[in-house]
Amino acid sequence: MKIDFNKTDGLVPVIVQDEKTLQVLMLGYMNEEAFEKTKNNGIVTFFSRSKNRLWTKGEESGNFLTIKSMDTDCDNDTILIKVIPKNTVCHTGNFSCFGTKDSKGFLYELEEKIIQRIDDKVEDSYTYSLFQRGINKVAQKVGEEAVELVIEAKDNNDALFKNEAADLLYHFLILLKAKNVKLEDIEEILLDRNK
Repeated sequence: MKIDFNKTDGLVPVIVQDEKTLQVLMLGYMNEEAFEKTKNNGIVTFFSRSKNRLWTKGEESGNFLTIKSMDTDCDNDTILIKVIPKNTVCHTGNFSCFGTKDSKGFLYELEEKIIQRIDDKVEDSYTYSLFQRGINKVAQKVGEEAVELVIEAKDNNDALFKNEAADLLYHFLILLKAKNVKLEDIEEILLDRNK
C-alpha cells in the first residue's frame, strides 16, 4: 500500500470504520511515522495535530482499535481502516464520534423486534404464538417456507419469490431465537469462512 503523504503536507485523513457493522467511528490523521506504527502494531495510531505527536487511540482509555484491514482511496491520499473497537470510540462516551451505535441494518432491527415480542410474551403476536408452540413447530415452519421459496424460484413471478424469501428470513429469525442464537453469531461464521 503506497500512501502519498506529500500531496497533503505530510498528513493524510484516516476514516475508521467498524469491521462488522461498517459504521464510521471516527476521522483522524496520520503522518508516515503513525502509518508505520499502525501497520507494525495492528493498533490504530494517529498523528495528533493538537498535541503535535503520535497518539495511539486508546492509550489512556484502553479502548484500542484493532485493525482488520487497511485500504487507500483511488488517489492514495486517504486511508480507510476497518477495525474491531474495544468499547466506545469517542472521548464523549459515545460509541462513535458521529453519534450512537447504529443498527447493523433492518434484519437486526427485525431480530430485536422478534426477541422483544417473545421476551415480553406479547399474546396477540403471531411471533410469540408460534414460539410458544415449541422448537419442532418453529423448525417445521422454516422448512415449509424454504420449500415454498424453492417452488417460487422455479417460476417467473419475482414478487411471489421475494415474498417467500421474506417469509423464510422472518421464520429463520424466530428459529434463531428458539435456539438462543443471534444473527450476529451466524454472520461471524460467514465472516470466518470468507477469510
